[in-house]
Amino acid sequence: MNALNQAISDIGVVPVIKLNNPERDAAPLAKALCEGGVPVAEVTFRAAGAPLAIKAMKETCPDMIVGAGTVTTTAQIDEAIAAGAQVIVTPGFDPELVAYAQSKDIAIYPGCTTPTDYHAALKFGLEVLKFFPAEQSGGLAKIKAMSAPFPQFKVMPTGGVSLKNLKDYLSSPVIAACGGSYMVTADLIDNHKWDEITDLCKKSREIVKEARNG
Repeated sequence: MNALNQAISDIGVVPVIKLNNPERDAAPLAKALCEGGVPVAEVTFRAAGAPLAIKAMKETCPDMIVGAGTVTTTAQIDEAIAAGAQVIVTPGFDPELVAYAQSKDIAIYPGCTTPTDYHAALKFGLEVLKFFPAEQSGGLAKIKAMSAPFPQFKVMPTGGVSLKNLKDYLSSPVIAACGGSYMVTADLIDNHKWDEITDLCKKSREIVKEARNG
């Protein structure tokens, strides 16, 4: 894997973040994640102000890896890049978006859950694919089955990942990292429970180490 993909894989877990008030919450959230040993985030474009949140997180924690999630248009890719995003994550496989991101020299993890998706991804020389929604699409069993004909890909399952099944996913060599929102729920963010977020990140990192070293 390239350096960025390897860095994300080394962290092992990617918080998937939807911010309702980025002006207020992006900076302290970035600090809470980094203090918990998880200096990475996927800020989804499902909420207005995603570029603002990406910019604030990068300014607060310059060494943090910040990506843009739920990206569905080339205009959003441009907004994400302008804000400082380092990776684009899409819910599905859109060849136009993949080609556009590559033309802008930014990493992209498209959502892929079928052999057809994986075949399409092959043509773009991708290393990491998002598998979404993971649990609803067959979970780890399907990811392992898909890796047989497509061993060149590492996978980032997102959707239904929690502290309970994180170790199961990460114990598989097919998994690059897991995306999850359990450590950045609306309740935790809106009520400024930064210490709880940090604690959940620390627990996640412990699981990453157990899974990778076990």
